[in-house]
Amino acid sequence: MKQLLLDIKPAAPPTLLNFIEGQNAEALASLNSVLAQQAPSNFIYLWGETGSGKSHLLQACKALNLTNQNSADQSFVDQDLVSHNFIVMDDVHLLDNDAQIELFNTYNQLKENGGTLITAGLHAPTQMHLRGDLATRLAWGLVYQLQPLNDAEKALALQNHAAERGIRLPSEVVEYCLRYLRRDLSTLMATLDALDEWSLTTKKPVTVPMLRHLLQLNLEI
Repeated sequence: MKQLLLDIKPAAPPTLLNFIEGQNAEALASLNSVLAQQAPSNFIYLWGETGSGKSHLLQACKALNLTNQNSADQSFVDQDLVSHNFIVMDDVHLLDNDAQIELFNTYNQLKENGGTLITAGLHAPTQMHLRGDLATRLAWGLVYQLQPLNDAEKALALQNHAAERGIRLPSEVVEYCLRYLRRDLSTLMATLDALDEWSLTTKKPVTVPMLRHLLQLNLEI
């Protein structure tokens, strides 16, 4: 019997277009403005719980800026990055003291040179026990708390993804996913992609029994 993992296909690369904005329209608009060099501030800090979309947005911004040779993305800031004019940094809450000092210095140099810094962490800048000087700098820019999608927005995201793939997705399948699967969007999308593959393999429509069978196969692998 053919075994089918939920991650049978690689997820679509993160973009600003395929980000389901939900209640985060203002943050998304500001990121678009920064990338178009039309923003009131070139410094943006995003925060929110795991699964709220921080990493998606940062990776999307990095990808859009890849044609600019000044782009950089590091888990910490190296001294030789000061020549770069566009820096994306995730998980600021994990930076040790030395990395925080480097980020502080880099912030100041980017500010002086008209550069761009897009960062993200789990909490607001002043609530992560960062160095006071760094927390203050991060709070000076545009700060947005990302709100996770609610169930209705996740259902809409699944239906939109299904429509893009030409899948007829019954509402009861969506409801089953939201009730019994991990609720992060990446898991839900991977499940839908696997369902589509299984539907094509068996030449049967997507149904709740098919989903249950697929999940059972994955438990046995």
